[in-house]
Amino acid sequence: MSKGYTDTTPPFLHKVSEYAHVLVGSAIVAIAFNVLLLPNRVASGGVSGISTILDAVLGWEPAFVQWALNIPLFIAGLIFLGFQYGVKTLIGTLFLPFVVLLTKDWEPFTLNPLLGALFGGMGVGLGLGIVFRGNASTGGTDLAAQIVHKYSGLSLGTCVAIIDGMIVLAAAIVFDVEGGLYALIGLYTTSKTIDVVQIGLKRSKMALIITDYEQQVREGVLHKIPRGVTKLQAYGGYTDNARSILMCVVDQTEFTKLKDLVKSIDANAFVVVMDASEVLGEGFKRG
Repeated sequence: MSKGYTDTTPPFLHKVSEYAHVLVGSAIVAIAFNVLLLPNRVASGGVSGISTILDAVLGWEPAFVQWALNIPLFIAGLIFLGFQYGVKTLIGTLFLPFVVLLTKDWEPFTLNPLLGALFGGMGVGLGLGIVFRGNASTGGTDLAAQIVHKYSGLSLGTCVAIIDGMIVLAAAIVFDVEGGLYALIGLYTTSKTIDVVQIGLKRSKMALIITDYEQQVREGVLHKIPRGVTKLQAYGGYTDNARSILMCVVDQTEFTKLKDLVKSIDANAFVVVMDASEVLGEGFKRG
């Protein structure tokens, strides 16, 4: 029997790693904001987007605006949502504006708003993804969305979309429609980059195979690809007859090989394929 994977990392080092994630991620978000988003007036949602708008309209220092909004939102989160955010989120809430203030005089990387929206969104997504991997957050409008979600009955995704949508709409009014569109680009790029950091670029495929040649397909997957197979017991919806479904997960690079294998054994096999964004376990990532 193969031995299971055991994480022997001391708890203290786990904590140090999580705090490091929060600090590094917050710093990346702040730098991306100062050198890409702010100089191009890209208000792509969140407290940083509000601070971009207020900087343009009233000339208020973005770091102070972010502190002024983040700290009350953090306190509101403690009151309405409980003590689930803890020290790491408080550190992210305070440290991010501090780095914004520290790097406010850095030269912009570009003054092209499209490049600013794309790469600024990527930078913010990279930083937030790192913070999330440290089991924390940078607070801000995410906390507001969770409060609205708790008391309104709306889904969390809807609440986030409403709040960020209002900020993007404000950007379109304050700047112009084009500015609002750039903000949407930045917001979309941020969300996709967070997914990449959280899940990774590597994708897998999960296949459900119904075939009259179950034994041959199972042996082919086990020995020719090779990947594990799980045999599921099912019943035909029309005939009510018992039959098996073979389930297997393969890397994206192995999918064509699996498809050709099944087709060579049973051209009439019924195959359903789904994306598996993250797979943990033997042969894939360790949990």
